Amino acid sequence: MIHTIKKAITIFSLVVFGSVILYNCEPDVDALGEQLFLNGAAQGKEEAFDVIAYNINNHDTIRTDAAKLAYGVLGAFDESKFGMQKASYLTQVKLSTYDPDFGTNATVDSVVLVIKPRYATDSVTTNTVDDNYTYTTAADGAVNAKKVVNTYPALKFGKAKRNLTINVNEVTTFLKSASDTVKSNASYSFNSQVIGSKVFNGSVSSVAVTKDDDGSALFTASTPGIRISLDKQFFQDKIIAKKDKPELSDASNFIRYFNGLRISVAEDDGYLFQFSPNDMEMIMYYKYDKTENGTTTRPQTSYSFVLGAGNTHIGHYQYDRVGSALENFAGLGNTVTGDAKLYTQAMGGPSIGVKIPESSINDIKSHITDKKGGIISAKIRIYTDPSWDNKNYAKPTEFTLLRKYIDPSSDHPTKVKAGFTNDLLKLAGIPGYTIYKSYNLDQEQAYYDFVVTQSIKEMVEEGSKDSTDKTQFKYFKIDLGSFLQNSDGTGLAGYKFTSTPFNTSRAVFIGTEAGNSKRVQLLVTYGTK
Repeated sequence: MIHTIKKAITIFSLVVFGSVILYNCEPDVDALGEQLFLNGAAQGKEEAFDVIAYNINNHDTIRTDAAKLAYGVLGAFDESKFGMQKASYLTQVKLSTYDPDFGTNATVDSVVLVIKPRYATDSVTTNTVDDNYTYTTAADGAVNAKKVVNTYPALKFGKAKRNLTINVNEVTTFLKSASDTVKSNASYSFNSQVIGSKVFNGSVSSVAVTKDDDGSALFTASTPGIRISLDKQFFQDKIIAKKDKPELSDASNFIRYFNGLRISVAEDDGYLFQFSPNDMEMIMYYKYDKTENGTTTRPQTSYSFVLGAGNTHIGHYQYDRVGSALENFAGLGNTVTGDAKLYTQAMGGPSIGVKIPESSINDIKSHITDKKGGIISAKIRIYTDPSWDNKNYAKPTEFTLLRKYIDPSSDHPTKVKAGFTNDLLKLAGIPGYTIYKSYNLDQEQAYYDFVVTQSIKEMVEEGSKDSTDKTQFKYFKIDLGSFLQNSDGTGLAGYKFTSTPFNTSRAVFIGTEAGNSKRVQLLVTYGTK
């Protein structure tokens, strides 16, 4: 994915160029512009303006090919507001060497698939499994040692204390190229025979072996993971028996012969968890005949398959909204007067749209022209609905904010385009700048302020591009997730590259609900001289 992003985007530098009311980067973001009034007589007055907030129906689908999956998602979660969500994962498998020689009379001892979930590194439980463990090294032979297991809880969203049964099946649909665009609701066929299964209790472990005499490390396992034993006979027939056959001769033949693996959970309720697709491992352990000096032995060796970067990776998501509050919500997506509730969910669920009505724009303009005021800050504030309480489910902590607009001078003068907001493009270099700020996450009702100062200024100030016909603002779009960084750390990879395809959050917000003081509003702070 990183390589795809790097090829697709030549990242620009996010530099603060300044504007009429923004001179330097010293003040806090919420006080930007106060330095305009150099005599110290600046006064800030905040006023609220109505907006039209509504649900954007994404039809429960989103791009989930390798270019979009920094993390994969597994699991299932069912709750009353959004219904059931289930996530499975498909990956190609490639050989580490083609036309491999497994030796004479090779037989498979075992095959292990390792999945490495994200886990809480600060919540370790350490158990000494064996105080009298013997570890054999090539240099010292048998060494008296201690075997220690460190256990960590995987990061989950949902009913965290349940077990999930992880199943592995062979995919029978050709998965094409890793660079192909794939949607999360695409259908795939797979062999009904389960070739591996594991009951996952929600925790992952790593093993360390240390010397008794000085405590030095003899062995330290890699990143904690879920180890799933796969059917050895399947690999005996599928891989070992095809030695010297065309199926194993090159990559093109192999990915058509062995299409890949489908990893899913059996349950329809529990939790969702993320894992790293490029860190997955699949290792086949086998024995073969080895003859030296007239003596035949059967040493064990291993063969590693390639499941990481360069393979096709696909997130497959299923939804069942029947009986949920979202399904029963009337008038979803009312762009004229707004929706009273905003059901926001990543991984293909609904997004939030926020339109600034002409009446609010005119009111803001009147403050600038009639009262000789200047905009110090502007923010869109949204409150979680009381029905979404973090005693049951965590409130969101990641958002993206995009600007939707049309450009009449372009080749497609009526097409709605998307891009970073002007705030992000011009203000990101200011210390302390963030797209949004969150408040009261540990209380019953949280709220979030999305910074749109520069965007609103350019909408209402004479001579700015959004006050002319060159580019015309349509609405803001808010999604759960975050913008992804470029692989070399120079900045954001582009507005299309976000964690929304694998972000497991969701929440209900108060929308354009008449008479509710906590409805979505635009808060503008003016300075007057």
